[in-house]
Amino acid sequence: MEIEPLQMTPVQMHATSHIGENQVQEPPKSFGEFLVDALKATNELQLQSDAMNAALAAGRVEDISQVMVASQKAEISIQLALQLRNRAVSAYQEIMRMQV
Repeated sequence: MEIEPLQMTPVQMHATSHIGENQVQEPPKSFGEFLVDALKATNELQLQSDAMNAALAAGRVEDISQVMVASQKAEISIQLALQLRNRAVSAYQEIMRMQV
């Protein structure tokens, strides 16, 4: 009696996944892109704060707490951007002081 090998055919998946493993992933963002996006968001918060302050001065704002919240969001965002800049400059200066 002769034993024949199994004839295996490759299996292809045709079902849709619920966890997204079949979806095409976009390439990861670079550090520069993250930095540009963060600076754009900071600028947008500052513009919103300025618009809210102008509306308050014109008497079109009913709730002053909204103006204060927008102002504080913009201030915190700017402080974070300044601290990141300071850290980046400090790291650059430290690298320049290294002896090779």
